[in-house]
Amino acid sequence: MIIDTHCHIYNSEMENADEIIKEAAKNDIHMILNGTDPLSNKEILELSSKHENVHAALGYFHSFADEITDDDISLLDKQLSNDNVVAVGEIGLDYYHTKDNKDKQKELFEKMLNLAQKHNMPVIVHSRKSMQDTLDILKKHDLVGSMHCYQGSAEMAQEFIKLGFYIGIAGPITHTNNKKIRKMVKSIDISHMLVETDSPYLTPEEKRGEKNTSLNLKYIIGKIAEELDMEEDKVIEITTENARTLFKNIGFE
Repeated sequence: MIIDTHCHIYNSEMENADEIIKEAAKNDIHMILNGTDPLSNKEILELSSKHENVHAALGYFHSFADEITDDDISLLDKQLSNDNVVAVGEIGLDYYHTKDNKDKQKELFEKMLNLAQKHNMPVIVHSRKSMQDTLDILKKHDLVGSMHCYQGSAEMAQEFIKLGFYIGIAGPITHTNNKKIRKMVKSIDISHMLVETDSPYLTPEEKRGEKNTSLNLKYIIGKIAEELDMEEDKVIEITTENARTLFKNIGFE
């Protein structure tokens, strides 16, 4: 079994979501679908009720910081009680695309973290060009989670690990010019890593030009194994156990 701990395989992102999920199931791939807004959260709950290899992570993304209302927060609060939900995510900060609404982003992030604490759930965190602010905010909360598609420094990765966070490794590890990620992977123990695709985004080098799917986890696993001089089966075994540990109510069998 392999667990894709972060992907966006739902109809508003991929028209053939059901077929991709069924194909993943045939390959013993389980997945955590991450929501970013009210529509995707709704779609994910529907998919998680239909497919045994799908679990839900629900949240509001930084790009909706100017739009999310109190009613949206209340709706998410109710949805997090669904038995198929295993985490609050995708949430976080992103100053790469816009710095104009930093305060709004931080406010929404805090609200998401408060909901995670209320429901005793891990969080799946996006952070781009905002690592220090992300770390400072997480330090104020008693939470664990995943740093999704982590692309920060090796030194900062250790700071997140100290808080109880796992480091999500995705397609960029395979990209020819991304030496920084491969260096970071060699600097941390695999007991702190998760594998993910972020599909349909961040397609591995081997499939550049195509939409990404969970079937491409094999390329990410292969590159981790190469960098750490390990057998691929061992990478799968350890990262799967890491996911089970973090997402305790997942019950993958």
